[in-house]
Amino acid sequence: MSNVKIGLVGAGRMGSFHAETVAYKIPGAELAAIADPVPGAANKLAERLGCPKVYTNPEEMFADPDVDAVLIAAPARSHAKLVVAAAKEGKGVFCEKPMAVTLEEADEAIQAMRQAGVPLQVGFNRRFAAGFKEAHDDIKKGKIGTPQLMRSLTRDPGLGDPTPIPEWTIFLETLIHDFDTLLYLNPGAEPTDVYAVADALVRPDFKDKGLLDTAVVNIRFDNGAIATAEANFQAVYGYDVRGEVFGSAGMITAGDVRQTSMVRYTADGANSDTCRKDTELLHDAYVAEVTSFVECVRTGGTPYTTGEDAHRALAIALACIESVKKNAPVQVKGNTQLI
Repeated sequence: MSNVKIGLVGAGRMGSFHAETVAYKIPGAELAAIADPVPGAANKLAERLGCPKVYTNPEEMFADPDVDAVLIAAPARSHAKLVVAAAKEGKGVFCEKPMAVTLEEADEAIQAMRQAGVPLQVGFNRRFAAGFKEAHDDIKKGKIGTPQLMRSLTRDPGLGDPTPIPEWTIFLETLIHDFDTLLYLNPGAEPTDVYAVADALVRPDFKDKGLLDTAVVNIRFDNGAIATAEANFQAVYGYDVRGEVFGSAGMITAGDVRQTSMVRYTADGANSDTCRKDTELLHDAYVAEVTSFVECVRTGGTPYTTGEDAHRALAIALACIESVKKNAPVQVKGNTQLI
């Protein structure tokens, strides 16, 4: 069987990592083209990885008959439009989160992919992390009873220059991972309302420019579970991703900040090395999600993380934004299961 030929949109940090994954780490996959509107960006990455074609216009790449499917790692606000454009050319799509920033955009993207009859997978990588996947499976089997208290957190290791960060990023691009995680770890339940609090505690000098770098969200579900999601853009000790579910018959935890399970004991005490990048802490999950997408393109299977999953997480994120604006609890709008 011939290789699945992937076209990449976006030659930045995340796009470059995905490109290396396709080029070097997935048997049966081939990096066929790279598109990026920034002059020279696609060429530089293509030369390093031996990719034969480059474009500045992603839509031209979508029309290339030598491209079987596309991987979208462009800026978040462009995702939905790119998904729709790829669907029109009959290309399967792996889209980094968020798939969209409005529910209307999300609906349009999902419908376009359905009409094209090609797979749409969204980059919620924690579903492919072994610990989170095992936690989901155990919870679904009822091993800890009914979920009652839940928690998911994301703490980035360093903020850097906040100037280019778009408004509401903490909900739409960071905590959206945690919202998906909480949905994943509470299978069959729907969120009913949220109350979100957010501030600029890492860089308060950028608050008047729209930056929010710290947030806590309370979410209630229709099965009675009460969840907390939290995020901060500067954890000095490393990149920290964890989840916890306390149920009527037990508790499950998943995630870590350590590079490995090794603990070093010396005269200075006990310590472990920590990860400083998401692509280090969740390396295997990143590779697994793209590997799964390639297999879906090859076989016509249903992706493990879908556009509908993205729609559900986005509904929570948008409710959080409204909650912060109103400083009040807000109902999660619409049917988060979509159609």
